[in-house]
Amino acid sequence: MSQTASPACVELLARLVAFDTTSHRSNLPLIHFVRDYLAEYGVEATLVHDVSGEKANLYATIGPADQAGVMLSGHTDTVPVTGQMWNSDPYHLTAKGERLYGRGTADMKGFLAVVLAMVPAMVQADLCVPIHLAFSHDEEVGCLGVRSLIDTMRQYRVRPAACVVGEPTSMRLATAHKGKIAGRIQVRGKACHSGMAPEGVNAIQAAAPLLYWFEETAAQKASRGPYDKRFAIPFTTLQIGTIEGGTALNIVPDACRFDFEIRNVPEDDPEALLAMLRVEVDRLDRCLKQYSPDAGATLEYLGDYPGLSMAEESELVEFVLALLDDPRRERIGFGTEAGLFQQRLGIPTLVCGPGSMAQGHQPDEYVTRDQLLRCETFLRRLIAALADPDAVRRLELACAESIDNFQPA
Repeated sequence: MSQTASPACVELLARLVAFDTTSHRSNLPLIHFVRDYLAEYGVEATLVHDVSGEKANLYATIGPADQAGVMLSGHTDTVPVTGQMWNSDPYHLTAKGERLYGRGTADMKGFLAVVLAMVPAMVQADLCVPIHLAFSHDEEVGCLGVRSLIDTMRQYRVRPAACVVGEPTSMRLATAHKGKIAGRIQVRGKACHSGMAPEGVNAIQAAAPLLYWFEETAAQKASRGPYDKRFAIPFTTLQIGTIEGGTALNIVPDACRFDFEIRNVPEDDPEALLAMLRVEVDRLDRCLKQYSPDAGATLEYLGDYPGLSMAEESELVEFVLALLDDPRRERIGFGTEAGLFQQRLGIPTLVCGPGSMAQGHQPDEYVTRDQLLRCETFLRRLIAALADPDAVRRLELACAESIDNFQPA
């Protein structure tokens, strides 16, 4: 067996990296490339477009379509390179020894390239159950695009029995990740000349108690939990990511806006935290209106995705671990689409893919050839397992057990 990633995989990765699929851009050129590539091997793909028609998810099945099978899932969009100092063209795959540099190499076009490189082997195998491919858009901005694909899949008579989302985990199996809620708070004040400050309502200063609430609540979560020590950060976190306010030093600011997020461990209830925050925002809103009828405060929901929580000792976990070289189980701090597949479709889902999120979203993002090779080896073993009737029966029993033991994250 080759001791490095296959030339086909590296070539496909170069093709995928060359598509600028930053979330604010269309992903259709990449999706059409994948559709046409699959067609070369006799695989028909279904495209599920967004309302604008400028983006699409892709779904394809290789093998007997009347069976459940395993879904391999990944997103096609990437984060921007704006403001980052790269030492090479982020949209041209650059090889430097073991490392392959380019935007999305780790997160997560490396996984997509491996999957596509293995399509010929999937087609040639006598699969007992199919392998499904699900490539989505707009994951990086809140796992938005996959939701329309999930709505479409609800209508299918046969759905996948299990799913592996190929986010970068250094090819270690992740059984859980935190959920997320994102929101925006806007505080409205009353502008005036700063020399007459008491006649205005300073929106920035009015927002300060809410900023303090985030600091205090985050500290309470860190000191009191609930804890899940299988995560690197074993408690729910709260943070403010952006803040804007004011126009000039000599004007009392009439507006302040900040965006926040809550990333919860499965044992915590983010909706309860959001309800507590709403109480604080409503209290501030009533207070500000006493000074000016146009002043106030509002909380706007921006989006969310659920956490993932799979039993670490389940038969499905053991089935997948047997296909990997690393026996470790992980819980990851970043979010994925896995929780949506698990909770909205009832598909037992795990996360495992090449590369590390330590390189994702960074300048000079890279994936190593060894990581791609490890992923290729995993998929070769998966293909062989899905062509083995005895292994398929074990998989079917494992999936049935996982569904029976399903606990919402």
